[in-house]
This record gives sequence, structure tokens and C-alpha cells, in this order.
Amino acid sequence: MLKTKPDLSFAKLFNISFGFFGVQIAYALQSANISRIFATLGADPHDLSFFWILPPLMGMLVQPLVGYFSDKTWCRFGRRIPYLFVGAFVAVLVMCLLPNAGSFGLAVSGAMVFGLIALMFLDTSINMAMQPFKMMVGDLVNEKQKTKAYSIQSFLCNAGSIVGYVFPLLFTAIGISNIAPKGQVPPSVIWSFYIGAAILILCVVYTMMNVREMPPEEFAQYQIQDEEAADGKASKKEPEGAWKVFFQVGVVQFFCWAAFLYMWTYTNGSIAETVWQTSDTASHAYQAAGNWVGVIFAVQAVGSVIWAVVLPMFKSPKLAYALSLAIGAVGFALVPYWTNQYMLFVPYFLIGCAWAAMLAMPFTFVTNAFEGSSRMGTVLGLFNCTICLPQIAAAATGGFVMHLVGSSQPNMLTLAGVYLVIAAASVFFIKTKKS
Repeated sequence: MLKTKPDLSFAKLFNISFGFFGVQIAYALQSANISRIFATLGADPHDLSFFWILPPLMGMLVQPLVGYFSDKTWCRFGRRIPYLFVGAFVAVLVMCLLPNAGSFGLAVSGAMVFGLIALMFLDTSINMAMQPFKMMVGDLVNEKQKTKAYSIQSFLCNAGSIVGYVFPLLFTAIGISNIAPKGQVPPSVIWSFYIGAAILILCVVYTMMNVREMPPEEFAQYQIQDEEAADGKASKKEPEGAWKVFFQVGVVQFFCWAAFLYMWTYTNGSIAETVWQTSDTASHAYQAAGNWVGVIFAVQAVGSVIWAVVLPMFKSPKLAYALSLAIGAVGFALVPYWTNQYMLFVPYFLIGCAWAAMLAMPFTFVTNAFEGSSRMGTVLGLFNCTICLPQIAAAATGGFVMHLVGSSQPNMLTLAGVYLVIAAASVFFIKTKKS
């Protein structure tokens, strides 16, 4: 008889995901500072989006591979933890190197190439470290407690994001310089990466010391054998209309993730221009704008947490999804016209509402459409492409699109708002079982 996994205490559920806090700090530092770092190194604003091709590309390649190989890994250190440790270790090394790309005496082109290679390794390692946490919840937690476990993980994710976003401002506040010679990254950013790396490895070590993965014999007791595969029978077909919903949600995803790629790429340059009135990447004002990007991204994370509580109150998932994206569109539309740094809290809080819906609603529609399918894991793996491909497309065409909108970074954020309006309208074309 199939055994049920035992209930786990809150402490054990917390320990499974605690390392995610450190991983998310690293990811937040990357998200908030990549455009700032490469602009400081001398990148043309029209070329900034090209540096953002790597993160989604690495995510699309690495996460399925980590899942596939870790499924087949059994060793004294566990099943998922070895991949977590290797990913974290490489991430720590790269986090110490990347912000120093301009400090090795290289020419501008050499510093760019070094930074690009470092970014590739950083995102690969972050994705490698990130995926095991999601899989360990699936391995160790019973169905009754999974919602609680993922809620803990979501909290730690947002908490890590906030910490990573505000680090540069915090270090500037305690006296670490926020300016540097032309072509070099300010010490406040460098130290943010150093401390983020230290927290990451400490969190991962904590996870390794406090989480016990099941050995193969024990793990097998909780698994259902694939009787259909054993009998040589064909697997179940997907429910009628499921793939149609998949692609309809994919259309919404395309415009959502393209919009947020623009946000991550152009927010720094935009508020430097509109609030601090500068485009000089070596100036104190530009670097102050870079610090403030971390603050408003943290506000976005707070907005996301609060709106995530509101979303379940809607009776119509479509209405909740579309309204959230429309609210985010308003936020993007306001950013270029609000020239007070504190007033920017409002639009980025609104953008956080869209972010909350993007993290929850698409998976709700798709998993409901494929309910009963024997290939849910494969479907969700493919669905990850609807997150990565739009970012790759937006990054690859960002320079061209920027020329079309007057070579203006603020206008790119306005365009992001337009994309969310299109996404919100596209929600109503999703055909669910009840529609």
C-alpha cells in the first residue's frame, strides 16, 4: 500500500526553503544592477537589452536539465542538494568577480566581454541553485502541506528580493562610496555583491546541515508506479481544449514578460534622466539613481506581497488577472512623468500588482486546463518557455525598438505599459471550462 508522507513541522518546512532567501538576494542584485553595471562600464543605452538575453536563455536551458539529472542522482549528500551546492558555490565566485569587471585594467571592450561571460556564469549558477528548492518541496512535503510550504518559499523569495534591492543604498548610507572612476563600478555595488555572496553560501550551508533528503528505498515508498507505462499502453490524452488554453495564456505571457524585461533594462536610465536629470554614468547623480532603483524594486516586491492576498478574493480569475495587469500598465505609464523620487513608490507599487498576478494566475489557468493529464510535469516544463522566450525576444530587439520610440529610455517604460494593456485585453480570449 502506498504510504503518505508524514506531516512536517513549521521549522522543517522553513528549513527546506531557507536557502532560497540567499539565492533570491543574488537574483535581486543581478536584476537591479546589471543595466547599471554595464552602463557604467560604457555600454550604449541602445545595447543594454542585449545583456538581458542571457538570464532567460540560461533559465530555459538550465532548469529543465537540473530537474532531469537530479531525478537520476542518488548520493550520500542527497538528490537535489549536490546541485544546489555546486550552483551556489559558482554563484559566490562570480558575484565576487562580476562587479569588478572594470577594475582589472581591461579596455572598455575587454571589460564588457569579461562582464558578459561573468553574467552568463552567474545566471547559470543562480538557476542551478534555485531549481532544487522547488523540487525538494515536491520530494519531501505531502499534498496537504504543499500550499503552506510554497507560501513559506514565496515569503522568503520576496524577503530576499527586498534585501538584495536595498543593499547598495544601505551601504551608501553607512559611508561606502557610491561613485567610482569612469568605467568602474562603485564600491557600494561591489560590496553589495560581496555581502550577498556571503549570505548566499551561509544560507545554503544551513540548508545542507538541516535538511535530510530521503534515500532511494524510503523515497520509493511514497511513489506511484506508472502502471500504464509498465503495461505498454499509451498515456492519457490531454483534456479537450487544454492546449488551446496553453497557447492563449502564452499570448498573455508574451506581452507581460516583454514589459518586465523593459522595466529591468531601462528603469535605471529612465529615472536617472527624469528624476536626477543626468545620463552621465560616471556622475554621482546617476549612481544615486542606481541605488534608488533597488528601493523602488523593493516597493514593487511589497506591492506584490499585498496584492497576492487580494487576488483570491476575486470570484472571477479572468477579472483578477486582467485587472492586475491593467493596474500595472497604469504604473508603467506614470513612471516617465513623475519626477519626484518618493512619488515613484506609487507607480512601482502598482507594477507590483501586475507582478503578483503574473506569478500566480497563468499557472492556475494552465494546471486547471490540464487537470487529469499524466504529463503535467512536461506541460509545465514547456510552459516555462512562455516566460523565457518573450524576454529573449524583447532583449534581442530592444535596441531597434528603442530607436523607434525616439531613443528614449522613459519611452521604453511607456511602451511596457502598452504591452500590459494588450496582455490585459488578451486575458479575455482565454477559453476556460466555465467560459
